[in-house]
Amino acid sequence: MGGMKKLPIGTQDFETLRRDDCLYVDKTAFIHRLITDGRVYFLSRPRRFGKSLLVTTLKAIFEGRRDLFEGLAIAGLDYEWAPHPVLHLDFSGRGFSNGEDLREWLGAETDVFCRTHAVESDRRAPEDRLRAALSQLAAAGRRTAVLIDEYDKPILDHIEDPARAGEMRETLKGFYAALKANDAHLRFVFLTGVSKFAKMSVFSGLNNLKDITLDARFATMLGYTQEELEACFPDGIDALARAQGLAREACVRKTGEWYNGYRFAPDAQRVYNPFSTLLLFDALTFREYWFETGTPTFLLKLLRRHEKPAVGELDGVRVGEGAFSSYEPERLQPLPLLFQTGYLTILDYSAEDELYTLGYPNREVRRAFSTALLEEFAGTPNGLNAAYTVDLRDALAAGDMEKFFETMRVFFANVPYDIQLKQEKYYQTIFYLVFTLLGMRIETEVRTERGRIDAAAQTADTVYVFEFKLSGTAADALDQARANEYTLKYQGQGKRVRVFGVAFDPETRNIGEWIEEAD
Repeated sequence: MGGMKKLPIGTQDFETLRRDDCLYVDKTAFIHRLITDGRVYFLSRPRRFGKSLLVTTLKAIFEGRRDLFEGLAIAGLDYEWAPHPVLHLDFSGRGFSNGEDLREWLGAETDVFCRTHAVESDRRAPEDRLRAALSQLAAAGRRTAVLIDEYDKPILDHIEDPARAGEMRETLKGFYAALKANDAHLRFVFLTGVSKFAKMSVFSGLNNLKDITLDARFATMLGYTQEELEACFPDGIDALARAQGLAREACVRKTGEWYNGYRFAPDAQRVYNPFSTLLLFDALTFREYWFETGTPTFLLKLLRRHEKPAVGELDGVRVGEGAFSSYEPERLQPLPLLFQTGYLTILDYSAEDELYTLGYPNREVRRAFSTALLEEFAGTPNGLNAAYTVDLRDALAAGDMEKFFETMRVFFANVPYDIQLKQEKYYQTIFYLVFTLLGMRIETEVRTERGRIDAAAQTADTVYVFEFKLSGTAADALDQARANEYTLKYQGQGKRVRVFGVAFDPETRNIGEWIEEAD
């Protein structure tokens, strides 16, 4: 890649990154503002989004490692590089089977902190040892910086077991109580996590905890803006363009379609997923890198259990501020989790209505999540689903709806009996996911002046309108589409509009008859 620095793939430690002369997209101006304007913060971002790198950067700053910041923005800003004791708790690579296991680890980490800073304590409980250490250090004129990475991981690891998740929450709550008791002894507190999961209960004592998750001032502190991508990765873009046989401008546009799109405040710039971006410029191939690191099985199961929001309505769903509030293991709701974990992002905001519009951030997430949802909802292997989608794509390209519906019948016939639901919404969801994987724009429950279209999919030259009936006839479905004049919505677009009435047989759990309205 010519003169481009080494990509920091797999490197989440700031000191290692700088010592190895890896590429670093300078975010230290944001960090300077963070550490000079406030003292106790919480930040939620999706996994693999640079939280650990941010935490280790803060660690280097509070340890007074000015040598690591030469040439970066913070080196030219007003800051006293006095070293502070740093308690760094990193949950990201840990697994805990129960509360006692977690408590033992917290005790071991507290012991290391005490030994490192020559603090003696005969207290047995880790929170008591921490209180004593913070107090002694402050008495010696040394206030501590507390940095906690992925605070919620012990809880999220047991998300499907509310009792065990609650046990983890209570263990953490007891330990963090030491921070409340020693607030005056703390120089800085920074907590990161994937979600706001149980934040208020775990950190109820930290009354001055400032949540900057949706703060526009810090919305681009993690991830790469378009300007940063083009300024910091010029050689990578050129190499990718050559490998893909694309003009440079087209390559930049395709990269944005795949990995840009995350927005963490209503009026903020969109940012690229840093993990996927780095792997893209390393492998020079467009793939679903972020999603491959872990399928959110608990999210998929949660979506199956909830009728609302329907899967087909996720892309473009409108929600109020309450959708971003904290929540508990016992009362999980899909939308807050989907936003906090990065599967949905802010597309738009209406100040007048005080409503956010959420949707998939980019092609990587849309394709990968739809694939996982189809496997979850249909119970068929991903490889088999891929074969069906190829046949369906070919049928639509040829305008052969006989082949299209026959392939859909074969697909439904392979869905395990115990997964199918005797609900019209289930079949609508399958249609939505299939068309999404075909790369087509599809909407469900499309509002018109006279009703709601069950599903409408569009290609460059054709609109496919589907009206479904469960325990009814295809003729009934088509009559409803005609009576409500569903085609009017798409007239004037210069596209052919094809309308289909589709009946599902509740006994065979498959497509029964279908009828197309004559042109």
